[in-house]
Amino acid sequence: MDRAGAGRFVEAWCANWCKVDIDAVVAHFAERAQMRSPLALKLTGSPVVAGAENIRAYWQKAYGSIESADLKILSWSWDDAIARLTVWWQLGDTRASEFMDFDRDGRVVSSEAFYGK
Repeated sequence: MDRAGAGRFVEAWCANWCKVDIDAVVAHFAERAQMRSPLALKLTGSPVVAGAENIRAYWQKAYGSIESADLKILSWSWDDAIARLTVWWQLGDTRASEFMDFDRDGRVVSSEAFYGK
C-alpha cells in the first residue's frame, strides 16, 4: 500500500461504514487481525477482538441494527515507514481517531480506535 492506495481505502472504508456494510468492512481485514476499542470492552468485556470472524460478530452486535450512518472523514494520514493509516472521523457528536496497520497484501492486521465528544 502507498499513499494513493490509502486514500482509496479511506474512501471505500467510509462508504462501507455509511451503508453499515459490515461484510465489506471486514473484507479489508486479514484473517488473524486484531482490533482494539473502548466499545469492545463495554460489549465483550475485553478491549481486543481477535480474528476476522470475531470482528464481524462484534460489529454485527454493535452496529447490525443500524441501516445507515452519516460517518464523516475529518482527515487521514499514511505512514509509509510502518504501513499505518490514521483516520480521524466523526459520527454524530462522537469524534474518533483510528489507526490501522497493514500487511504486505494491503489487509488490516491491527487496528485501534479512540473515541471522544
